[in-house]
Amino acid sequence: MAAVLSLVGAVIGTEVFPATAAGYRELLEWVRGLGTVRRAGVEGTGSFGAALYRYLLAQGVEVFDVNRPDRTDRRQRGKSDPLDAQNAARAVLSGLSRAQAKSGDGPV
Repeated sequence: MAAVLSLVGAVIGTEVFPATAAGYRELLEWVRGLGTVRRAGVEGTGSFGAALYRYLLAQGVEVFDVNRPDRTDRRQRGKSDPLDAQNAARAVLSGLSRAQAKSGDGPV
């Protein structure tokens, strides 16, 4: 699930893409069709989000590692992929997520 926000935090769009090389290309094409891509937030850049992170980085997008939502909060509010994607985007936009993911191409 991906979400795009304006510079003031308004939701421009949300969309679902497969976690494949073709899906990553579709994602970036969709986002670029909505405007200039400045930054991206990806959950799990050290595990399940690593391939997406590397793809976006190779395409010149600044990528930040976003923490998973708090489990207690998700239990109380329920699971929502669109809201999770929007919250990840807001974490990057606000500066809450500032950690740049490791490139994964060197020694650990």
